[in-house]
Amino acid sequence: MMLHHQIKVVQALASALTEGGRGSNGTAFPKQPEQPLKLYEFEGSPFCRRVREVMTLLNLDYEVYPCPKGGKKYRPQVKELGGKLQFPFLVDENTGDHLYESQQIIHHLFKHYGKSGKTPRSYAHYPKIPFVAFAGTLLNGARGVWVKKKIKNRAAPEQLLELWGFEASPYTRIVRSTLTELELPFIFHNVAKERWQDQGLAKLRLKPGKYVPLKGGKREKVLALMGENIQVPYLVDPNTGAHMFESDDIVHYLQRQYG
Repeated sequence: MMLHHQIKVVQALASALTEGGRGSNGTAFPKQPEQPLKLYEFEGSPFCRRVREVMTLLNLDYEVYPCPKGGKKYRPQVKELGGKLQFPFLVDENTGDHLYESQQIIHHLFKHYGKSGKTPRSYAHYPKIPFVAFAGTLLNGARGVWVKKKIKNRAAPEQLLELWGFEASPYTRIVRSTLTELELPFIFHNVAKERWQDQGLAKLRLKPGKYVPLKGGKREKVLALMGENIQVPYLVDPNTGAHMFESDDIVHYLQRQYG
């Protein structure tokens, strides 16, 4: 089982590398909207991935309603709210916008939650066919694309699960893929790397010694929640009271509790 999990980690890491490191770094002082952003998407979609990368860059928290192929829970909501089945689909109750196209969503995010209100050039013109991102999905074993058939008719948990991570984290990607396949809605708390001292694994950062986050930044608040260090993924399930690190443990918990 451990070997199988390590293979998943390697595949997820390879998938992250195809995007050139996007989805790791972000602002320390995000403009978090008053009402939560709601993103209907599925982990294996390269178009959804574009939006998630910008969410990490802006360090925004948001609600995720997984819509894997074959899923029955949230796909009907997308059809009802927007009129068609297309992903990603963003609902922003702060502005009243319902948006489909990934590029439109990205412009919207920078306009309302970026520092300048303008989309940076490197995020303004994506290729129509995301060959690189498709390659990343394949390298990740096409996980997070299809619903697990045996959970199709199960009700969602009463309360949203909460997951801390960032888009390019291979360990977080494994957990998000499982959440997608189980159609489990969750709040995603972005924990973007805010400066060079944040780079590296939790136990092997570029800056040696005790980890000290940027004063007043978002990571300082996350550290108060996690304890002596910041490690992702970190899952909280308010339905059962579970709190846990380690992607392997989280995946086993989700499959046992909801699979």
